[in-house]
Amino acid sequence: MTVITDATEALPTPAEEARFWALIESAWAALGAEPLALRRALVERDPDGSEDDDEPYAIDAWLGPFLDRLRQLSTELSAQELTDHDRVLERKLHDIDREDIHEMTDGSDDGFLYCRGFIVALGREYYEAVHARPALAVLDAECESMCYFFAHLHNERFGAWPETGSGISRESFGNPVGWAA
Repeated sequence: MTVITDATEALPTPAEEARFWALIESAWAALGAEPLALRRALVERDPDGSEDDDEPYAIDAWLGPFLDRLRQLSTELSAQELTDHDRVLERKLHDIDREDIHEMTDGSDDGFLYCRGFIVALGREYYEAVHARPALAVLDAECESMCYFFAHLHNERFGAWPETGSGISRESFGNPVGWAA
């Protein structure tokens, strides 16, 4: 059950978040060891080190197969389950809508949103690492399709966008706490 903190803000429950991250990990797990190793390398890398400039972008080739697998795993989800996943997704995107992360990723409004989609798409471990240490974010990395993934599925299957009840925006520069100077 979604937690309501006031009349305008529904927060995902810990159980909803756990299901969301489990679904993301299931999609990645189906792709084998190589993308797992690439994702691990992004978490463990030294952003100030002298690594190969292309190394952080090696995961890009796996984003399409990941999204395809995520779609397959989501085909039987109910309207409520898709709404719950979308609520978690928008909250995660909103929470990393921060100036310190933007400084590491660059990008316009849309570009920064797509970069945050990349961060979420790579899974909980990378998301939490970037949340805690923005220097781990990858400059100009993006996964546009992740940003409204569950909303699009909900619309395709049920003919309407999900009503998450969150009262927040996933769009860039929409988190006043992340941009308070």
